[in-house]
Amino acid sequence: MGDWVNMAEVWRGDILESVHRGRAVVCDSRGEVIAAWGDIDAVTYPRSSCKMLQALPLMESGAAARFALTPEQLALACASHEGAHMHTDRVVKWLGDLELGERDLRCGPQFPRAKEEQEELIRFGQKHDRTHNNCSGKHSGFLTLNKHLGGDAEYVELDHPVQQAILTAFEEMTGETSPGFGIDGCSAPNHACTLRGLATAMARMADPSALGEIRGQAAQDLVSAMKAHPELVAGQGRACTELMDSMDGRTVVKTGAEGVFIAILPERGLGVALKVQDGATRAAETAIAALLVRLGVADPNHPAVIKRLCPKQYNFAGLETGRIAPASALYADGAAI
Repeated sequence: MGDWVNMAEVWRGDILESVHRGRAVVCDSRGEVIAAWGDIDAVTYPRSSCKMLQALPLMESGAAARFALTPEQLALACASHEGAHMHTDRVVKWLGDLELGERDLRCGPQFPRAKEEQEELIRFGQKHDRTHNNCSGKHSGFLTLNKHLGGDAEYVELDHPVQQAILTAFEEMTGETSPGFGIDGCSAPNHACTLRGLATAMARMADPSALGEIRGQAAQDLVSAMKAHPELVAGQGRACTELMDSMDGRTVVKTGAEGVFIAILPERGLGVALKVQDGATRAAETAIAALLVRLGVADPNHPAVIKRLCPKQYNFAGLETGRIAPASALYADGAAI
């Protein structure tokens, strides 16, 4: 179907003003393509959409069991959270249980996205720190694995045992040899793969029956934790949290920077991966909502789905000016996949 296809349209009044193009694919756990749009074998960075793959060694190594990690902590290990107290308080306690602290995190300080916490820091003249970083839960998982392995403090280095274990799991789950890596916003390596490989990995998280006992249980536990604690995966008002809530824990979704989104559908044993060409979050959210509806796991009439599927656009005076809608090439009027 070509390199990129239309995925989301921006309308102002009755005139099409902008178009976002992208690629998307639905795969099963064998890597068979169920549906595809655009060049799904082009290489991309999964960014934060693959955090559950990065958490697999935490589970498989025995580190999670050794340190008695809870489902809440597993959800945080897969999270891109907003730095609210529900997130940072848990990270601080987790680090304390490891006899570590904020200084041991290698993700940079990040001003929280949560408005209440922003205002609190300003009001009390406090400075944001590494626990506010949206990846601090993932890095707490890295530190847990590192303590179990006995590695040195620089756990984000490519040749560190933590990152080598992650690379192995990533390549085995995608079924590909990664062609390279980039440094993510949180300073950890982010390994590239094809969109087909990413969707295949998510399908294997959805249907872990062929992964073996240890990895299969690890995948199941991570998916279950994300389904049980969507508020820890993102936060109040965020797409991942609201979409998972709207689907009553039937499906896991996870965003990544630069217009990436994945979905894990345990009931159907399918994985979804998409990438918007210009990196626009608004388009990625519309596209994933469209695919979730077509796959029969999201209700197009649910407010949280409507909010992404066809959000209305308003100006600063509160006047409705237009809407964003999925392109017909992707949505096909909601026809079932």
